[in-house]
Amino acid sequence: MKFLLVAVNAKYIHSNLGVYSLKAYADQRLEQAVGRGKDDFLPSADWRPEIEIAEYTINHQMDLVLRDIYKRKPDAVGFSCYIWNVEYVLELARNLHKIMPETDIWLGGPEVSYDAACLMEQEPEICGIMRGEGEETFFSLMGFYVNHRTSGSLYPLNEEQEEALLAVAGLSFRDRRGTIRENPIRPVMDMSQIPFSYGDLRGFEHKIIYYESSRGCPYSCSYCLSSIDKSVRFRDLSLVKEELKFFLQHKVPQVKFVDRTFNCKKSHAMAIWQYILEQDNGITNFHFEISADLLDEEELELIRKMRPGLIQLEIGVQTTNPDTICEIRRKMDLEKLSKVVEAINSFGNVHQHLDLIAGLPFEGIDSFKKSFNDVYGMRPEQLQLGFLKVLKGSYMEEMADAYGLVYKGKPPYEVLATRWLSYEDILQLKAVEEMVEVYYNSGQFQTTIGMLENEYTSPYEMFQALAQEYEEKELFDINHNRLARYEILYGFVQKHFSEKEEAFKDAFMYDLYLRENLKSRPSFARDQSPYKIQVRDFFIEEAKRPEHLMGYENYDSRQMSKMAHVEVMGNGDMVLFDYLNRDPLNYNARALIIGKIQEENRK
Repeated sequence: MKFLLVAVNAKYIHSNLGVYSLKAYADQRLEQAVGRGKDDFLPSADWRPEIEIAEYTINHQMDLVLRDIYKRKPDAVGFSCYIWNVEYVLELARNLHKIMPETDIWLGGPEVSYDAACLMEQEPEICGIMRGEGEETFFSLMGFYVNHRTSGSLYPLNEEQEEALLAVAGLSFRDRRGTIRENPIRPVMDMSQIPFSYGDLRGFEHKIIYYESSRGCPYSCSYCLSSIDKSVRFRDLSLVKEELKFFLQHKVPQVKFVDRTFNCKKSHAMAIWQYILEQDNGITNFHFEISADLLDEEELELIRKMRPGLIQLEIGVQTTNPDTICEIRRKMDLEKLSKVVEAINSFGNVHQHLDLIAGLPFEGIDSFKKSFNDVYGMRPEQLQLGFLKVLKGSYMEEMADAYGLVYKGKPPYEVLATRWLSYEDILQLKAVEEMVEVYYNSGQFQTTIGMLENEYTSPYEMFQALAQEYEEKELFDINHNRLARYEILYGFVQKHFSEKEEAFKDAFMYDLYLRENLKSRPSFARDQSPYKIQVRDFFIEEAKRPEHLMGYENYDSRQMSKMAHVEVMGNGDMVLFDYLNRDPLNYNARALIIGKIQEENRK
């Protein structure tokens, strides 16, 4: 008997921890069950089911996914469902049932756990749904298949099969009369009883590794499903360290902790951070979602000691409106959060990603602008402007009428309007979001945007002006390359700040060459031909007696001139961009002024 666990991810670089955890747990329990015989719903010793994993993305052509599943010939398929993939999964399941009617189709995951009966009414091809934490439920379902299922489709059930399925906590299924039965949710699991999900890392060479050291969340934010499970559980630290050692030994590029509030227990967070600091391999990056206002001086001191790029932090601010914070039942000390973010910024070794949510109660457009400017002022490496998603089972869904929430009826249930925010406002915020992604979060326009900020009363006003420029010139919904984004921004500067055009040119060229040694130059680039001799002589001298370029000992001057770049700015500064030595945090080239062209020699 073969059971295929299917994950449909948002991107190729992602992986699905859930299906790997289900398989690891079931494999371990099945191994333990060998030799016991048929007892207490455990599989018989003489027949062990085969469990496979298949991962795809929502960008895969469905025909190719359908063909691949068909060729694997599973007896049953389980799909992992989230807001970003459930529409794709359901269409895939409908088509799969048509070509493989004898194959049972099961669903699991947060997107189907809170309205399982309703979904099964709408989707008759679905055999059943595993609700809540899935490891033990999935293992019990394997036991059912081994001991009670006959060949062919599961339905219609006989009496013995029905009684067996009624014993599986967390399961929703159809009984012999076609009535949907919802068994009680299973008690939460001991995190330390779940085996390590990654036996080997084949197939993960170019993917993010997801890992959890805790489950549950101590907070009760009204927009989040994590608050429903109040039982925060932690994995034994000895296991965590062994598993992190595995990742470090294999030098994986990134391990992303999926713990909802990683630092809610100081001793747990400190132990893990201390371990990765001591065992740092110089390559692996660890991502944590934290509450910054919980960090104290001891934790900050530990973070300060870390290699640049060892960790990155995601901090959910969501809003700075005190009425909104109270209404969404969130606990947060904004003043302390701001000071902590500022302190970490001063270390220069940690990428910080701060989140905002548009569409929360009591937050209209003016309030959101203030929240945006407040968070922008904290200078994170990335500012994520997200939009409220009214999740099934959340308190926000219960309050939808009171808040005047208008939201999409299909996943991701994104907000369209509220009592405080019109659809027109949402459109404005969407446009600003894109400008923030392009001109701030990309990290490619730091100097230029820093100058442009001085021309506006607030950062939000600046991004709104950029969005209006895109709107007027119909530049949205076009896939612009990096150089085109610069040309657009340069045109914007020419139009609104022509008197400062020359100063902006230097900022543009500095930003451009920080990231890469351009093969083609933009229209606004200054002619560098008058400085050819000075630049050539610089590289010749560096090849003889290195003063500024370290690590180029095996290269001659011509090779060095291709591996680094010298740009003469409008004020005569000769700026060297060293691509062999990059900032480990943002990957920008090392840049420094190496001399000045005399006024009479400047063009």
